[in-house]
Amino acid sequence: MDNKEELYNFYAMLDRMQYIQRWGLMRNTRQENLKEHSFDVAVIAHALALIHNRILNKEQIDPLLTMAEALYHDCSEIITGDLPTPIKYRNRELKNAYKEVEAESAQSLLDLLPDELSDEYRALMLPDLSEEKRMLVHRLVKAADRISALLKCLMEEKAGNDEFRSAKESIEESIHGLNCEEAEYYMKHFLPPYGMTLDEISK
Repeated sequence: MDNKEELYNFYAMLDRMQYIQRWGLMRNTRQENLKEHSFDVAVIAHALALIHNRILNKEQIDPLLTMAEALYHDCSEIITGDLPTPIKYRNRELKNAYKEVEAESAQSLLDLLPDELSDEYRALMLPDLSEEKRMLVHRLVKAADRISALLKCLMEEKAGNDEFRSAKESIEESIHGLNCEEAEYYMKHFLPPYGMTLDEISK
């Protein structure tokens, strides 16, 4: 087959993120899918990078790289599904095994791209964390992921669902445990309005 006619399934697979439901063991007032979660994490991660650069005035990092890694951070779950946190982190052996499965799943997705593009996406889905600045970007994405999860808990609580109470407490504690100034700034200045009414936000 002529290369011009060859088909690549990568982006069609990404579109399937909308069918992966998160919080599978929890009673939800509103289901959250992987596609919308990834957008939320990307928005927050981009904000954390800007806070790092412009407000905390630390050594500059790339906000667009941070946002891009966040957008693709859970792509492997298209194949693995969203494994509940109590199982994923039950012990070190399970955690390490799941990381291997995630890496294999990410590679399976990368194999759906033409060779000319795969390296660009590998840098986002399987980042090389040997450089300190690249590791910082990864840490901000992790913090953004947790903030997104906390927001889900807050929205469920606001809707009168007590199911997420203990999850909210443990996630909030884990965010503080990161000792991430960028996350703390976001939590202090940007988190409270999420619980406001539309009229209050619009003022």
